[in-house]
Amino acid sequence: MENLVTITINGKTAQVPSNYTIMQAADEMGISIPRLCFLKDINENASCRVCVVEIAGMRSLKNSCSVEVGSILNREGTATIYTNSKRVRSSVRQTLELIAANHRFDCWKCPREHNCELLALLRRFSIDNKMAESGEFAKKLPIINESDAIVFDSSKCVLCGRCIAACEKLSGTGVLNFNERGFVTCVGTALNHDIEDAGCIYCGKCIGACPTGAIHEKEQIDFVEEELANHENYLVATFAPAVRAAIGEEFGNPIGTNCEGKLYASFKELGFDDITDVNFGADLTIMEEGSEFLERLKHKEDYQWPMFTSCCPGWVRFLKSQYPDMVDCLSTAKSPQQMQGAIIKNYFADKIHEDPENIFSVSIMPCIAKKAECALPTMDSTGTGPDVDVV
Repeated sequence: MENLVTITINGKTAQVPSNYTIMQAADEMGISIPRLCFLKDINENASCRVCVVEIAGMRSLKNSCSVEVGSILNREGTATIYTNSKRVRSSVRQTLELIAANHRFDCWKCPREHNCELLALLRRFSIDNKMAESGEFAKKLPIINESDAIVFDSSKCVLCGRCIAACEKLSGTGVLNFNERGFVTCVGTALNHDIEDAGCIYCGKCIGACPTGAIHEKEQIDFVEEELANHENYLVATFAPAVRAAIGEEFGNPIGTNCEGKLYASFKELGFDDITDVNFGADLTIMEEGSEFLERLKHKEDYQWPMFTSCCPGWVRFLKSQYPDMVDCLSTAKSPQQMQGAIIKNYFADKIHEDPENIFSVSIMPCIAKKAECALPTMDSTGTGPDVDVV
């Protein structure tokens, strides 16, 4: 049976398990405590000091994300906590002012403008940026590390460590960590080595964990907009099954809403000449890998076992970087995206009597690893250019 304790937060009293953190208890009581570095079960190291609270009878403010309510009980076995006292508000405001003073704001073109956790906090606490604008505050120099798939921009990093924890706990690669110390500390690969060959598998977990725009996918939307505007080529859009459900959430639809029809209509409205579904490429991949497996089975002494799928470029990068001795276990089949691209530039091009050089293939995917995959020099089945031009 849970050991329940009585606590009071901002005058609201409730019973909660003693092993709950103050933040956890507040969330359950409907009281919002600001946070930045905290990411449940991933990053709970209490480094940002944005979630501090005041506890009656204690001199210093405490981090609500790491302090359990059972450890702050008074002699009567209760605890009184304030999340909005003058001390708390002053501390949180000062912390946010310091973070803002060292942050590069170009929100109008930042991919995280509409869901930036830092920006939301600055608005919530009405933080101005006088410190940075005074000219007396020296911002650290931006460090940009980018590849075909991902961009790291230290000028927007708040050093929360969430990306580091996600890289370690969710993908198991541990590619990211803190470099340098003190004012020049930045997050990146070891010695800020090029991300392309640092062991990154482009899983995107760091992007999902980042509360700002410090890590984001390599955008290519401007190339597509240019093609749509000029319309000198035959434009083909291909989208993955996951996109038809995920995109609905951006427009306020319930999670999992199938927006397939809306996607087709939207691509047509944008000006694409044809729309294809990568489900076709996925079926091809299944057939090719199945055929390859049966062929290997006939001559199993000539192959390394087991046979692994090669349908995911992130998985392929993972195996090559982490277990190079098992690379020969990979199927030789292309991914669904690349099979679809090859079909579009070959079979489909022939059917519509179009030169492959004049086809511009755009792939809409849920995975940034596919950006790097389409840029590989081997992904050119016609000799006229990449099978997938833009992801």
